[in-house]
Amino acid sequence: MKGLANCPAPAKLNLFLHVTGRRPDGYHLLQSVFQLIDRCDTLDFTLRGDKQIRRATDIPGVPEEQDLVIRAARLLQAEVLRRTGALPSGVDIALHKTLPMGGGLGGGSSDAATTLLALNRLWNAGLSKQQLMDLGLPLGADIPFFLFGETAFVEGVGEALQAVAGPDCWYVVIEPGVQVPTAHIFTSEQLTRDTAAVIISDFSRHYALQSSELRQFGRNDLQQVATRLFPPVAQAVEWLGAYGDARMTGSGACVFCAFHSEEQADAVLAEFSRQAPATWKGWKAKALGRHPLAL
Repeated sequence: MKGLANCPAPAKLNLFLHVTGRRPDGYHLLQSVFQLIDRCDTLDFTLRGDKQIRRATDIPGVPEEQDLVIRAARLLQAEVLRRTGALPSGVDIALHKTLPMGGGLGGGSSDAATTLLALNRLWNAGLSKQQLMDLGLPLGADIPFFLFGETAFVEGVGEALQAVAGPDCWYVVIEPGVQVPTAHIFTSEQLTRDTAAVIISDFSRHYALQSSELRQFGRNDLQQVATRLFPPVAQAVEWLGAYGDARMTGSGACVFCAFHSEEQADAVLAEFSRQAPATWKGWKAKALGRHPLAL
């Protein structure tokens, strides 16, 4: 049976994350730079002889009907029917998770985006990048970024994207053994929502001036709330901060720090293996300039 195997769904890091306001409908207005990295989930797609879309692997805590992967596949299937009058064949989707849930790495959104990219190809649907981005946005604000497929300066609720050059570096990432529900952070009374807006050139100029040490631009406005509510996140920031400018990505829980070379990242991970609590997990990843499946 025809299909596609080992389709990558890369993680992202928020190199900074500013909350600049809040809309009347409650959605927060953000500014961030999303950086793809080469740490990925992978997905396998096998076409079926019927029209059903099914998940071939169990994801603990995520019922199949709520899985963004299944919802994205069914949304695209319905869109193809609307456009052509014919319902495309069904598919079995096997999802192999590497990225943690509740980690701020965008894993679920990336999985959904890879599903749209793979099935657009398998079904010969012919949707453009922008059409896929428009289709994916109602499912999740991060999905359009992964379809956009390159480092992006992000504004609004996550839908306004402009390509930007990010640092060519390695990252050490710590998973501190907790999941951080995004809603807990954004509904906190302690969250500041009035950070002054920046422009792309502010970010680009910052990295153009970097030399020996990779100092991060701006800050993550969600970090203060998350570290107060989840002490392991604060401990991970403190531990990794001994080696550079460490910060949390997204709404947490993962913490990262940038390094110029893989050798520097390996040296930090060697210390991590000797010192870190058993509940933590640490790994390295390279910055990606482009999504492996980008249109």
